[in-house]
Amino acid sequence: MAKRSLHVAVIGAGPAGIYASDILSKSGIDVKIDLYEKLPAPYGLVRYGVAPDHPRIKAIIRALYNVLKRGDIRLVGNVEIGADLDLDEIHEHYDAVVFATGADRDAPFSIPGSDLPGVYGAADFVYWYDGHPDYPRTWPLEAEQIAVLGVGNVALDVARMLAKHPDDLMVTEIPKNVEDGFRASPVTDVHVFGRRGPAQVKFTPMELRELGQLNDVDIIVYPEDFDYDEGSEQAMEASKMTRQVVEQLTEWVFQEEEDLTASRRIHIHMLQAPHEILGNGKVEGIRMERTALQGDGSVKGTGEYIDYPVQAVYRAVGYFSSPIPGAPFDDERGIVPNVEGRVTDGPGGDVVPGMYATGWIKRGPVGLIGSTKSDAQETIGHLIEDYEAGVLHATTDAVGWEETRKVLEERGVRYTTWHGWELLEEYEKALGAEQGRERIKVVERETMTAISRGEEHDGKLY
Repeated sequence: MAKRSLHVAVIGAGPAGIYASDILSKSGIDVKIDLYEKLPAPYGLVRYGVAPDHPRIKAIIRALYNVLKRGDIRLVGNVEIGADLDLDEIHEHYDAVVFATGADRDAPFSIPGSDLPGVYGAADFVYWYDGHPDYPRTWPLEAEQIAVLGVGNVALDVARMLAKHPDDLMVTEIPKNVEDGFRASPVTDVHVFGRRGPAQVKFTPMELRELGQLNDVDIIVYPEDFDYDEGSEQAMEASKMTRQVVEQLTEWVFQEEEDLTASRRIHIHMLQAPHEILGNGKVEGIRMERTALQGDGSVKGTGEYIDYPVQAVYRAVGYFSSPIPGAPFDDERGIVPNVEGRVTDGPGGDVVPGMYATGWIKRGPVGLIGSTKSDAQETIGHLIEDYEAGVLHATTDAVGWEETRKVLEERGVRYTTWHGWELLEEYEKALGAEQGRERIKVVERETMTAISRGEEHDGKLY
């Protein structure tokens, strides 16, 4: 009897899931790949987690688009594992499953006052301005002075979007509700705080340079926040990117005060750690503790405190993954436990046959797009080894998309397809063309689904 195709379900249609699917599809084995996504649209955090004014997003999405448009990887959108399909049902109909669900929420953060109204997670804010369909349409942009905690690129995105003038966002794909929110914002000052020194910040040089190009926004860096130790010198010697970041920050330190005339300001503070968020029933300030470098690039508190008047605090201290119903999960690290992408039944546990992980759900929210690609190579390499060893088997003989499609249709799940995404993209581009923009995002999930499926919604047939 001829050996049938290998059937693999990949969960999550962001870069991690698409790269893993692409690598598997080009592996030379006879494989059918179905890529499941809980949103009606693909691309994950590239569509919903990166600021809309990043020009290189288009290049990343173009690369992902070129993979999916080939047609050898089936996109199944608007299907949530654990709600529309159980993981057990995936195992019934697929020989292997690859988790690529990313990190979709803010990392835990707790200091006194962190539960006050006016304290926000960066992830939630990014989802709002990126038009994520499962997040509120409004955002309370009421503060004149704002603190952003964190010195990674997400912190820079948040600070830049808060400080940027709305007219300068009108070349992007932001939807109308986001435009209205930013136009109502009274912000004048955004303070970005990092615990360590200039050689330890996690900004990339390009992100930092973009900050300095904002219209009518001054970037202010303070000499008292600059310090180096032996660890800092070593970091600068070892990394050209670190040197470029430090050079850019140094340039801002030595600006002439008379040149700072903008109506909005972004202040970058280093060697300060959040101690307490101040306020009575709402955010009224933040207390930072001055830190000191210890010789190896680490810091400790000095006992000197500085209070800043702010009316909102955004914590950009990292992302954290959500559990996948039915799959093992490490609550401390926020990942699916695994050994080089092979899922285990717990940290340090036994490998679970047929389960794999790639991307941030595998290793935590670190690394750029290139890391995600090499990560997928490792995971798919192990999947292929296991296939060749004959250890991958669905739990029934009824395998593949046609079987899961029956289940979804019996349940009335309005799944979307690649053709549906092309329809939605065409619709968004038409909305943008009306205003001379490349596209305007459709935000509401029901509308996205109706457009993708050619259905009627709110009295309109798409």
